[in-house]
Amino acid sequence: MASSAQQHHHHLPTPYAITAAPPPTPSAQSNHSSDAATSDALSHLLRRLPPTLSLSLPTRHRSSAATTTTPPIICLSDPTPSLHSASTQLGFFQLTRHPISAHLHLAAESVAFSLFSLPHHQKQLLFPTDCWPLGYDSAENDDDDVSAAGESFCLDPSCSTESADGSGLDLGSLRELGREMEKLGLVVMEKLALAIGFDNPARGNPSRVCSQMWISDGKNNPGRIYPYVVGLHYQARFQKYSLLSDSGWVNVSGQVEVDSVLVTLGDVAQVWSNGKLKKVRGRPMPSVEANNNSNSNCITISLLITLPLESTVAPLVPGLAINGTEEEQEDKEGSDSTKKPLEKRLFNSFSFEDYAWRVYHERILLKDPLVRYRV
Repeated sequence: MASSAQQHHHHLPTPYAITAAPPPTPSAQSNHSSDAATSDALSHLLRRLPPTLSLSLPTRHRSSAATTTTPPIICLSDPTPSLHSASTQLGFFQLTRHPISAHLHLAAESVAFSLFSLPHHQKQLLFPTDCWPLGYDSAENDDDDVSAAGESFCLDPSCSTESADGSGLDLGSLRELGREMEKLGLVVMEKLALAIGFDNPARGNPSRVCSQMWISDGKNNPGRIYPYVVGLHYQARFQKYSLLSDSGWVNVSGQVEVDSVLVTLGDVAQVWSNGKLKKVRGRPMPSVEANNNSNSNCITISLLITLPLESTVAPLVPGLAINGTEEEQEDKEGSDSTKKPLEKRLFNSFSFEDYAWRVYHERILLKDPLVRYRV
């Protein structure tokens, strides 16, 4: 299973405990691959600095001119043109007639509420961050008051944590929900690969990808950003969400089918497709309009299909031109009638580990972090 690989890939040796964000790495203004490589090398160096050398993180800003849209409704049994249109024009869609039961999600949501009700010190104890990015995260202020700050838990789908297992917490429903969402996410990945025309690394080898469950308190805060291929967000009730797409902030209408799954396509999927797919940066969050009551609280549970840290991200479309040059491709027999112009490569290859570390700690939503890797 992909989840079993998650535990292995996140135990990376570092000389210091990763408990605080390192200084944000400078944003590259050049599109050349050499500049991107230099920036990634600097990012790799900065993450080894002691946690005491930290700088304040930039504040997130959301556009007040967000558009509102109702995501297209897709069924996995639908013809591929409907999936192709939704993924190349928007980067998100609503998935119906899926195998995840509403009862399972409600049970998992109840467990999630119990996690947030734990004392702050116990959250840190039960869900440590020594297997980054897994663990408990909160945006603490100077008074260590997290009541008004965003909180989140990042778990692997098996919810494997020795501390939590010995605390009496029953994470069974979260564990089952994670497994079911992971299965569904892998199916969506394969459908996308077939509809768009790129190679699916997980085809026949699920260990090439891994999964993470992100549980957030939903206080109008997108939380940490982490790169992913596809994200699945269960819709248990009529709720309007905000997400940041390639075209800017979008309010996703709450008038959708209850118990459907909002699917978002991530930055890794966009690179794999060589730019054909639109993407969503980060995870959807309850919109400001839908959460005007400051005392209200909405738990969001998302599953991200992502990559092991040692992975390299590159376009996976067959027949790409080398070094961005236009060439022609012949079949094995060399027939002129089958010559086909190669597709221009739009992204350079890059290290997933350095990219994930940078976007996770910088938390800069409005600037596309993929710009520096464009050819």
